[in-house]
Amino acid sequence: MKRIVLLLICMVSMTGAFAQNHGSLNVIQDDRIESLISKQRQLYKLDSSFSGYRIHIFMEIGNEALKHAEEVKKQFERAFPDIPIYLTYAEPYFRLRVGDFRNRVEAEKCLRRIKPKFKEAFVTADMIYRPKLD
Repeated sequence: MKRIVLLLICMVSMTGAFAQNHGSLNVIQDDRIESLISKQRQLYKLDSSFSGYRIHIFMEIGNEALKHAEEVKKQFERAFPDIPIYLTYAEPYFRLRVGDFRNRVEAEKCLRRIKPKFKEAFVTADMIYRPKLD
């Protein structure tokens, strides 16, 4: 995304497309810029995950593991409705991890909020989802 913004700034400044008229600013944009933005959005849709951090709150093995995971998930959703929660199965464990944090500092900050209700919670590296584009 930073590359696109830098490219936009360079292209606009090189073409001298700024014109001021009675306190307003008119920008004439090359059609290729919109094409680049469209391609970037398509790439985001195709690959919406990247390396980041989540908070691990539950892991269990056994016949009742899925049932327990669903119960913990409901409990977490009631306590923290603003934090996304993900139930995964990686043989032989059911896991619950929460959040989509780009860096460890963000994850640790959220962990302080969660820790009083989920004592065993800890931060772990994971593949997270990109923020949605408008």
